[in-house]
Amino acid sequence: MSQGRKLVIVESPAKARTISAYLGADFDVEASVGHIRDLPQPSELPAEMKKSGYGKFAVDVDNGFAPYYEVYPDKKKKVTELRRLLKDADELYLATDEDREGEAIAWHLLEALKPKVPVKRMVFHEITREAIQRALTTTRDLDERLVDAQETRRILDRLYGYEVSPVLWRKVRQGLSAGRVQSVATRLVVERERERMAFVPASYWDVTAQFEATQGQDAGGTFQARLTHVDGTRVATGRDFTDRGELKARDVVHLTEDAATTLAQSLTDAPATVASLDTKPYTRRPAAPFTTSTLQQEASRKLRMSSKTAMRVAQTLYENGYITYMRTDSPALSAQAISAARSQAADLYGTEFVPEKPRHYASKSKGAQEAHEAIRPAGDTFRTPAQVANVLSGDQFRLYELIWKRTVASQMADARGSTASVRIDVPGQVDGQTTTATFSASGTVITFRGFLAAYEEGRDVDRYDDGSQSDGRLPHMVEGDPLASRDVSADGHTTTPPPRFTEASLVKALEERGIGRPSTYASTISTIQDRGYVNNRGQALVPSWLAFSVIRLLEEHFSQLIDYDFTAQMESDLDEIAAGQGDRVNWLTQFYFGGAGGDKAGLKELVEGLGDIDAREINTVSLGEGIVLRVGRYGPYIEHLTADTAEGENPPRASVPDDIAPDELTLDVARDLLENQKDGDIELGSDPVSGHMIVAKSGRFGPYVTEIIPEPELDESMSAAAKKKAKAALPKPRTASLFKSHSLTTITLDEALQLLSLPRVVGVDPDTGTEITANNGRYGPYLKKGTDSRTITSEEQLLTITLDEALEIYKQPKRGRGATASAPLRELGVDPTSEKPIVIKDGRFGPYVTDGKTNRTLPKDATVESVTFEQAVELLAEKRAKAPVKRATRTTAKKSTATKKTTTTAAKKTPAKKTTATKKTQS
Repeated sequence: MSQGRKLVIVESPAKARTISAYLGADFDVEASVGHIRDLPQPSELPAEMKKSGYGKFAVDVDNGFAPYYEVYPDKKKKVTELRRLLKDADELYLATDEDREGEAIAWHLLEALKPKVPVKRMVFHEITREAIQRALTTTRDLDERLVDAQETRRILDRLYGYEVSPVLWRKVRQGLSAGRVQSVATRLVVERERERMAFVPASYWDVTAQFEATQGQDAGGTFQARLTHVDGTRVATGRDFTDRGELKARDVVHLTEDAATTLAQSLTDAPATVASLDTKPYTRRPAAPFTTSTLQQEASRKLRMSSKTAMRVAQTLYENGYITYMRTDSPALSAQAISAARSQAADLYGTEFVPEKPRHYASKSKGAQEAHEAIRPAGDTFRTPAQVANVLSGDQFRLYELIWKRTVASQMADARGSTASVRIDVPGQVDGQTTTATFSASGTVITFRGFLAAYEEGRDVDRYDDGSQSDGRLPHMVEGDPLASRDVSADGHTTTPPPRFTEASLVKALEERGIGRPSTYASTISTIQDRGYVNNRGQALVPSWLAFSVIRLLEEHFSQLIDYDFTAQMESDLDEIAAGQGDRVNWLTQFYFGGAGGDKAGLKELVEGLGDIDAREINTVSLGEGIVLRVGRYGPYIEHLTADTAEGENPPRASVPDDIAPDELTLDVARDLLENQKDGDIELGSDPVSGHMIVAKSGRFGPYVTEIIPEPELDESMSAAAKKKAKAALPKPRTASLFKSHSLTTITLDEALQLLSLPRVVGVDPDTGTEITANNGRYGPYLKKGTDSRTITSEEQLLTITLDEALEIYKQPKRGRGATASAPLRELGVDPTSEKPIVIKDGRFGPYVTDGKTNRTLPKDATVESVTFEQAVELLAEKRAKAPVKRATRTTAKKSTATKKTTTTAAKKTPAKKTTATKKTQS
């Protein structure tokens, strides 16, 4: 190994600090802070590139889909710094993550830095001293196949988004996006809501009873059983009904309320007999160690963490050396990890809790992620939760403990016990006929807990779970034993609609269908939430009406792009490219231009052959009886279309409140909304001063009150221009939005007049003589004194605030634009890119992180106290990576920018036959 200086480049500052501690003084460890290059926005291409084949996508689709990359503007300083360090280095180690994205980051670094020293690819799955030392001695070359696969994904996503998203902008709403995985994920959520909307509940009854053993060693012992058969015919349960409320099978007994009640009464105190008793051994194996997908699912079920939060916390644990790499599809453990888990299980629980042979787990996925080990505690020996409790807290401790428990449990013995199932016959009567009612019960007794002593996997709610399975022990019985029946009762049930997806169940559904990669699920779910396609109600994911419009358009005009099988096949094809079994250019050509045989239309043909799309129809959902829901620019609303509606006349309308989910907008609810809002025209009474009628309305920006100005009496002999002038001379009606505490159905005339009196003069500042007014604006209530505005806490204060209270507010330091900066809430350290101190401040829209130049609002799942230095650096880096929209600048003929040529070596290159030679660079 060379004795000169060695430069090691990783992605994050936290990772750099941790690795640096394990390397000698000859190593310089620096962070690229994520990606350094990407496809630029086409509008930001150099002038000569815009005129070339790169002008539409920053990808030349006619010349081998060659991409044009540029260094992010905020990363140019970082690249310059890395080049400076490289001049003094004898070797370069690229130590980015060992997955497709990490390999691509390493390749981009090579392209931008153009090193003239030996380059080594250094890979590891955990950041421990032993792992880093091993990685130094087992370096490899850059894997061009992984780079090719990742580039294919990036180009595919650019083509998909840039071709389909503009269609959504034109026909649904500006600012929307479509994507290979996000659109399919949205479709899953929308389809589940459609199932709930079409669901018809069915009612059914059953009978339960308490039985008591009357003889033997367990005499007096009781247990509950449920009626399962009448005269040998099975009793219908919720599973036996379709979602349309129809009975699936005819060979079942559908108990009505009368039949169940009569039967229950006839069974009370009737003699019962054990008809059969079956006892079987019970064995349960532990769950496999965590993959990316199962970690997100369990973090959601057990810790109530969103996928985004779980992955962010896992990233921090990995970078600080507590767990192995968190993006993997493989549940396999290394030999060292298996030994560590078995040893720890034996020490903590006893040798009998460890099986004789180690357990080995294999991935069920065809194209498992490149990091071939499960997520587990880092190191050749594991730190227990107790050993890290003093350094980890909050979400980090809870997630580490979950990973530790799952890993140790995966190498522990099976849980063992027995399950007893009993059938009890009781004579009774139904419809005056003697019948035999058969009750069933089962109970499982765990005699050896095994892995359950450490961990038990969570599960999603089963809509058909009737609670008949019990973990309790049944009394000792034998066939033919008499039992006493007690507390026999008839119970009514209604079938439930399919449950909405949670983040956990959506991740599971995507993985089961082979759609996307588990490492991207967190960002996918975050994207569809940020776009307004999906909202959270507790843990349930509820689609918005906007999502209904988007999915309808995609289903009707881009059906193959959101077909589940087609999307899964795309994933398989991309895996083949990563394995070196597929050709990137051929695959992209088929996807964009279509198959050679014409059997599948390409994306280009799909977009160009759209024809005329009726935007109004796409954004309309029929609720029945002439009532339709429309997705408007300012939100969803309903209209009642009737035969009496004259042409050009607006039909009765009502806004749909945000808290009404799509499956809850029934015809009855829609009628109530229309009745209560009455197109927004609710007469409140006459203003005693002006005599004008005051009405409450529902508008595009919400409910409001206004006055009706009477039409002037016009002479019929007046010209049209004179009439128009007379109408224009009328005073504009006063208008005011309702407070949040008001309602269209309950607002009174007095309250409306108070609203119309705004803005209200509070008084005059005695020092300056300036008038202070209370106003209600776009961003809420505020005071205004000249050009100085101050926010006040509630809308009600607009009507009650006094001059003294207003003057006291103006004595406080001003907050907001143009104000003196308030003291930071927290100081985190110096940003590695801007070299400015990073602080958290409280802003107009909540707390935000800033280095004085770049601002980023904290994510919804983050708090001022929980944000770490590393997270702050990443948040700022992400914000810088999103280049601001450039405003058009005026140019003159005299000051032409054409003389300022921007040239790059890459721009002059002619695409060659080799894939890597066609990749344009800009540094």
